[in-house]
Amino acid sequence: MVQYGTLVWFLSDQPLDSASFVDIQLRKWGHMATERDLGSATVFLTSLAAKPSSILTLKDLPLLDRGHQPTGVRAHSGVTTAIRSITGKDHQREGLSSRINSRRELADKKQDFQVRVRIIEGRQLQGNNIKPVVKVFIGDHVYRTRIKTGNNPYFNEIFFQNFHETPTQLFDETITIQVLNSRAVRADSIIGVFKLEVGRVYDSTGHALNWKWLSLYHPTHLNAGLRGYLKVSLCVLGAGDQAPELDKPAESEDIESNLLKPAAMPVCMATFQLRIYRAEDMPQMEDSCLHYFRSMFQMHDDKRICVDPSVEVSFAGKTLPSVCDKIKLTVLNGDQAGKRDILGTTYINLSQVSSTGAEIEGDFSGFLPCFGPSFLTLYGSPREFTSLHDPYEKLNSGSEEGVAYRGRILVELNTSMDRTPRQETEEIPAEAVARVERYLSRRKYGLCAIFYSATMLPAIKELIQFEVSIGNYGNKFDVTCKPCASTTQYSQAVFDGNHYHYLPWYDTKPMVAITSFWEDASYYMDTLNILHSTRDRLTSNLDALRSVRTAKDPSLGDVWKKLLKELLEDCNRPLPSLEGQVTATVLDQQLRDLRGRLLHQVARSAERLSAGMNPKTLILKVEDWLQRINSVTPEPQASMPDVMIWMLCKEKRVAYARVKAHTIMFSKAGPCACGKLCGKTHTLFLKSPQRDGKDTIHGQLRMRMWLSLVSNSQEFMRHCEGKIGVYAETYENQVKIFGKWGPKGLMQHPSFSDITGKIGVPRDKFQLPKGWHWDGDWAVEPQRRLLLDTETNHREVLEEVYENESRQPGEEWAPAPSPNTDAGGAAVSPKEGIVCPKGWHFEEGWRVEVNRAVDESGWEYGIGIPPTGTPQSWNAAEKTYHTHRRRRWLRRRCRDLNAQNQEQEIASFLQLHSTGKLAEEDTWEYASFFGWKFHLQPRPHDTYRRRCWRRKLVPVQPARVAPIFLLEGSLGEREKRSPAQNILQLNTPLITCVFQQPSYYQLRCYIYQARDLTPSDGRSSSDPYAHVSFLHRSQRTQTLTATLSPSWDQTLIFDHILIYGDPQATRQDPPLVVLELFGRDIIDKDDFLGRSMCSPLVCLDLGSRHLPRLQWYPITKQQKEAGELLAAFELLLDPKDGAPGRLPAPSWKNGIYVIPSGIRPTLTLMAIEILAWGLRGLQSYNLLSVMSPSLVVECGGEAIQTAPVRDLHENPNFPINVFLMRVHLPMEEDLMPPIELKVVDNREFGYKPVVGQASVRSLRQYMCEPSAEGHHPSLPAPVAPKGKFAKMLSRMAAESWLRTTPREEKEEEECVDWWSKFYAAMGDLAKSGDYLQTGLDSLKVYNCELEAVPEFQGLQDFCQTFRLYRGLVQEKASEDPLVVGEFKGLFQIYPLPEDPSSPPPPRQFQELPESQPQKCLVRVYIVRAFNLPPKDRNGLCDPYVQVTLGKKKLGDRDQYLPNTLEPVFGRVFELPCTLPLEKDLQISLFDYDLILPDQKIGATSIDLENRLLSRFRASCGLPQSYCISGPCQWRDQLLPTQLLENFARMRSLALPEFSADGGKATFMGRAFLLGQFENKVPAHGHLGPPRERLALHLLRTCGLVPEHLETRTLYHSIQPGIDQGKLQMWVDVFPESFGPPGPAFNITPRKPKRYELRCIIWNTRDVDLQDTSITGQRMSDIYVKGWLDGLEEERQRTDVHYRSLGGEGNFNWRFIFPFEFLPMEQVCVLPEKQSLWSLDKTVLKVPPKLVLQVWDNDKFSADDFLGVLEIQLLSMPCPARRPRACTLKMLQDESNSSAPPRRPRRTSLFKQRLARGWWPCVVQEEGRQRLSGKIEMTLELLTAKEAEERPAGKGREEPNMNPTLQLPVRPEASFLWFTAPLKSLRYILWQPHKCKIILGFLLLLLLLLLAAFIYSSPGYLAMKLINPFRSLHSFGSLNPLEGSSRSP
Repeated sequence: MVQYGTLVWFLSDQPLDSASFVDIQLRKWGHMATERDLGSATVFLTSLAAKPSSILTLKDLPLLDRGHQPTGVRAHSGVTTAIRSITGKDHQREGLSSRINSRRELADKKQDFQVRVRIIEGRQLQGNNIKPVVKVFIGDHVYRTRIKTGNNPYFNEIFFQNFHETPTQLFDETITIQVLNSRAVRADSIIGVFKLEVGRVYDSTGHALNWKWLSLYHPTHLNAGLRGYLKVSLCVLGAGDQAPELDKPAESEDIESNLLKPAAMPVCMATFQLRIYRAEDMPQMEDSCLHYFRSMFQMHDDKRICVDPSVEVSFAGKTLPSVCDKIKLTVLNGDQAGKRDILGTTYINLSQVSSTGAEIEGDFSGFLPCFGPSFLTLYGSPREFTSLHDPYEKLNSGSEEGVAYRGRILVELNTSMDRTPRQETEEIPAEAVARVERYLSRRKYGLCAIFYSATMLPAIKELIQFEVSIGNYGNKFDVTCKPCASTTQYSQAVFDGNHYHYLPWYDTKPMVAITSFWEDASYYMDTLNILHSTRDRLTSNLDALRSVRTAKDPSLGDVWKKLLKELLEDCNRPLPSLEGQVTATVLDQQLRDLRGRLLHQVARSAERLSAGMNPKTLILKVEDWLQRINSVTPEPQASMPDVMIWMLCKEKRVAYARVKAHTIMFSKAGPCACGKLCGKTHTLFLKSPQRDGKDTIHGQLRMRMWLSLVSNSQEFMRHCEGKIGVYAETYENQVKIFGKWGPKGLMQHPSFSDITGKIGVPRDKFQLPKGWHWDGDWAVEPQRRLLLDTETNHREVLEEVYENESRQPGEEWAPAPSPNTDAGGAAVSPKEGIVCPKGWHFEEGWRVEVNRAVDESGWEYGIGIPPTGTPQSWNAAEKTYHTHRRRRWLRRRCRDLNAQNQEQEIASFLQLHSTGKLAEEDTWEYASFFGWKFHLQPRPHDTYRRRCWRRKLVPVQPARVAPIFLLEGSLGEREKRSPAQNILQLNTPLITCVFQQPSYYQLRCYIYQARDLTPSDGRSSSDPYAHVSFLHRSQRTQTLTATLSPSWDQTLIFDHILIYGDPQATRQDPPLVVLELFGRDIIDKDDFLGRSMCSPLVCLDLGSRHLPRLQWYPITKQQKEAGELLAAFELLLDPKDGAPGRLPAPSWKNGIYVIPSGIRPTLTLMAIEILAWGLRGLQSYNLLSVMSPSLVVECGGEAIQTAPVRDLHENPNFPINVFLMRVHLPMEEDLMPPIELKVVDNREFGYKPVVGQASVRSLRQYMCEPSAEGHHPSLPAPVAPKGKFAKMLSRMAAESWLRTTPREEKEEEECVDWWSKFYAAMGDLAKSGDYLQTGLDSLKVYNCELEAVPEFQGLQDFCQTFRLYRGLVQEKASEDPLVVGEFKGLFQIYPLPEDPSSPPPPRQFQELPESQPQKCLVRVYIVRAFNLPPKDRNGLCDPYVQVTLGKKKLGDRDQYLPNTLEPVFGRVFELPCTLPLEKDLQISLFDYDLILPDQKIGATSIDLENRLLSRFRASCGLPQSYCISGPCQWRDQLLPTQLLENFARMRSLALPEFSADGGKATFMGRAFLLGQFENKVPAHGHLGPPRERLALHLLRTCGLVPEHLETRTLYHSIQPGIDQGKLQMWVDVFPESFGPPGPAFNITPRKPKRYELRCIIWNTRDVDLQDTSITGQRMSDIYVKGWLDGLEEERQRTDVHYRSLGGEGNFNWRFIFPFEFLPMEQVCVLPEKQSLWSLDKTVLKVPPKLVLQVWDNDKFSADDFLGVLEIQLLSMPCPARRPRACTLKMLQDESNSSAPPRRPRRTSLFKQRLARGWWPCVVQEEGRQRLSGKIEMTLELLTAKEAEERPAGKGREEPNMNPTLQLPVRPEASFLWFTAPLKSLRYILWQPHKCKIILGFLLLLLLLLLAAFIYSSPGYLAMKLINPFRSLHSFGSLNPLEGSSRSP
């Protein structure tokens, strides 16, 4: 196995020394510690210490075991290591620090990103005769390249994918690159794959991996080794990121350094075993509709609705380590067939339950994922039903934060690396279930919470109650747990006098106590709190370190010492031990080991750092420590649920807060093991359970909470500040009948009830809890806090009474049955009977309101509508059919000025701290009807009254447990309680905490200013004011008009603030000051602008008071930045002697307190000199064009307004351009107010709307010293050559421009062009030819916009461009305000003398150009574009250029370049224009489509006015030399001498003086010679006169813009900030007043030349024999196929050499390949159609490569591939003269050999033109190349003209000449067998088997003779034995014939 990786150690300021060493250990991942060591080696770094930045390469290091003995691994095993020491400069160069901080700068919100994948080429792809295609997966999006041929394909295709996701989601996506063989079947098509995460690309330098080789592997055959290489470029861009330059690396690139090894090879396959044991506290899932109607009709049922739970587990990971980090567990209710409701969702984060070992440096390899057995808590929607539809149902899916506890499940996770991965579900063994029993033991916990205050409440009229719960314990709606004192008593919200409401608890604080049972979590809680304490202290010290700006700051040492001291204390503190922990799991042991190691390493690293380093370096190091500590802080097995705090109103849950249990947990292990909120008063903000998107606070709570084992609860009593009281409470109810009060007539209401009046609670039926007894008898205690009315804290009340009259039709008006009512029609007392309360007075008498839709007497009329008889609408005019009328009587009532203040009045009403006995009549509360609001004083219409009875409970005897945790169960009657009684009827005791005396404080808020506020509703400004809330008090600042950077300079004083509790506790954790900013709106509700939370500085001793310092607080709106606030806050303790009142009050100015001088910044008189040049591109306002705008400049309370522009469309510049404003500004940059710019349109009738505005924040850039001299350009020192050489050089320079001939010019133009100049500047010397040898000018290429070049100051040195905004049009659709125009101007700020008699400093803006419009000629040179995004389905686009200037548009869509992402335009556009009316030049690229409209690719905009006005003279770049002819001819309007004179006038310098011959000049008091700049006269003859050349050289030393080519980024409005490609171009601007310009450059793209490649295949040798004949002979029917790379469709093939028995083949066959070639670029231009349906041909530029393949011809099956030969025509191996010399070494550079012994000689066919010899063919076998044959051929390259002169035909066709090819002389055995059967018999059978055939024939004859003999032998023998002819002789006389014949 081969592993590549780079490990980096940050040495900081600790350099290497001679004793430094590196310890290398080889381990097997995932095994136990005793078995994973494979060996180690030690490398000393002595040589690196002596020579930093050098490379130490080591090979075959021996591996030793722990006993320092050889490990005995295979002999060739070892470690190959390259070690390099990187110095600080190298560190910066390689971008390591930027790589670490790349993600930290991104906000975790949805953003625009773009992922680019460029597939360049492949090398050594495995397989024979393959057609590779690359498939790219970017997340869920798939792309494919075009199909190529061969093992080394060239693609050069790019793919883009846009994302709008959070960085966390995007960086977890993967980029998968697959290389497939398109010829193979789908199952076997994969050649290799490579996977990597998007985050890895983003973390790389420049967010890109450029020109990297990917090592491909097979995903299912990991042991098969590498499958080839693929060169790619990957890039991930965010908004504002620039695409990296894709400069092609040098040919001699280091492939090993650019090689990426796959992280998944070998992949770790793991098996997760997740055991789910049990669930508890599952919610009841009654149908919501049924439950709703039951609650509506008060139908109660004790029957529990059970659930059918099941758990669904999902995990998207495939490998380990996994890209997916979460295992999702969803608890469902219902069967699989029906509807399945989600009960809750929880997760297991793999990153929290496993470790890869990367957190620890050194001997730590991590551990596999493991978890539990432990509980996972479910959160979701509230458990009770309050409506037909559950509005919080989506919270159960885990997509958002749950608002209620939903139960727990007990799970266990184990990971195995040995088992075969498979997915299955099975029962848990019984022994495993029994083993888990020990994890189910429970202990009793006590939770106590004291509510100190409830403020910032909305306007709620009903009674409010708070509930505290942990799990189901304390949930008043839950029936599964015993009731406990988990709710506070009801309270009535009171107005705070300004904006919010609060609960008037004052000295009696409500308190709750809950007991619950959970597993012992002390170990987890202690560990969590210790780690959180370490993290919090480090974070606090890091913030202090960030405030130190420079290393010279004296406070740096103290801050650093404090940080190190506390960090070392925290890191050296031991973590809780696992000894004695019966329920300790494997994860507990692993996490404890991991955390201990990490804290130890952080401590050792901290000890080595010193405070003398740069603060930025220290901050980076501390941030790294903090990040590492954060990674081990989570405790996944802390199973105790969170504490939920709910605000209830009318038994409905309104708002909640969620507190982590460990933050309030008490521990005996020490203060660091206790939660940070345990026993401390802290602030909580309530949130609404409904995610409505509004940034609204639903309440602010000040609480003190405590959670611990009940056995440790005595510690809580020591931390409790007040006196605890426990009471039973009941209300006595009476009704008034016939003027007498009594309990009769209450009907369904009990005589003794709870506060709601519905639940009967008789006094004699209360049951005492265990361990408690009564303390005294029942006593009446009126709850006056519930009687505070809506007028509390109001200073003015408008009383109203409606007088009502009615009539029958045709009758007169008479008093109605209810003559006096309110606005709703309810009866009220007559106005004469309303008396003025004590402490109030009437400002006026009763009056009739007539300022509304009423008649002159104030009456309004209506018709009574049954059943109520009350009109639903009213009219101002009386009609005959009207039956009712009414009028409104008003009277204003105000508080007495001499009355008690607000606090004293409420204290008097509540009788705070009063010990006197109340009278009988003061104990009752009265109401008109049951359910109405009660009041203290009886009224005539009252019919219902009640009073509160209380009885105190005290513990029986002191116990080890806090008594408040023994109050379990109800106080009501238990024996006779109905089974159907609702759980709400359980009456629990009330717990209060009474404080004897409060502490009084004074809060001072110093609000100076705010900046960068964001308006809403499309407004350009706002009328802001600040509303300040502190506990139950609030105030507001003054309202400033029309500004987004208000400067209040106001002090708000809150006197006599009551804060109960220890002042020291208040000092440690003071209440927060909540400052909310609003924009006043006279028509609608005030606009909310943002909120800021500020902590005041608490001062308990005024003698040691330190004034607070103003600081910036962030303003947020909907969790987004909405500005900043500059303010300070201090909270002063008011002792009994009233010391804060004796403090000097701030100065009173204009009705407000201003900020005192000690806090207010020191102001200095400054001058702001304003250059107001003009306004550009103002958009219409309210559908009307802006015609006459003026500019208002505001800063520091001062303002100045320019004269209006007379006609914006004729001249947008101001008539007066320079203004001076005197203002007092602070000297500190952070405290400087911004400069506000407002553009006001002067319209008719005095209407002056603000049509645009801007804010200039950083003013330091405009600070200047007016007395400083102007900056002059630096010129080179005059170094004159001496002697005769100087005279000769001057004479040569003076005469060289005359020596030119037309013939030389023509020859020079033929060999060089503008593109030669371009490629020479780009560094591509292969395409530039001999341009550098000619001595012509070079071109400056900027890789960015000209405005982005630092030395040119953005071309805004004369005036800057400020964008004007106009609020937010649609706040939800866009986060950016609307840009409505631009302001052109500049500022200069300098101090003024305080003495008015002192002379003022000189003005800065004195010499200004003409502000009138001027006509210009603009030349736009568009050279090329690259990195364009694809727009068509084929992954390409058809771009064309469109140039827009004003209303002029140039660019024809028919001149598009088809199918390319890197178009070369080479076009020049000339446009006339008038500046500044047509200043914005826009160059757009569009994608041509057959059907309109065309898609826009991107655009870039250039401000031509800035280029014309800039003192860097960006209108036309200066060339290197002054040429009057040739390709670098002078093109400017003015001569160099004229330009130099203009430059001197602009800088107020003396004009230059030249000698008569022009070889010497005097400029700026110094003499210069032409020889100083031209040491060598160029070879070309185009130079101009010496005078002009010397002037040009002087101009080039003045820092002006040279002749250049800029690279502009294209953007699209759909994805702002995302790079859409690059465009290389430049612009020349020529004012017409200077005369006509010179000729334009010719940048027309180069045209390719026509070539013809003739390849003659003569012979082949040693070709593989693939077939076997019927006689067993090896043979092949050889033919050769060839084509040029990219022209596969034009492939050609030879005839077939049949029956080659020795691998030889004879062909004499000619291939002819015509092609187009760019000699200067060394590429072939191949136009081809991608498919049949393509409209245009795709132009490909590929290196010329000839591909020849040798095949075996088969008639009845597919041909067999025998070998391939690929020849790069530009660098082809020289052929061998003889076949024996033809070997694989000739192709050695294309192999994977990293160190070839000798590089073979190569040549270019374009230079040699003709080559003949032998070349080897290769074939891939087992990943290696093998020689499979040799080809003898001739390669000849001809131009088109030469091809016409020397014609030749393909193959052996006519014209068969140059040379003439004869038929090949082939063996007679070379033929096709079925075309010549006789030859087949002759050559297949006869020749090789002639003897055998003859011998066989003879044998056959003998066999035939023998067979004939055998066949005839029996007959012959029979004839011999019988002899029938002999018997015939013996009877011959009987034959008459015979007798007659014998007669004579």
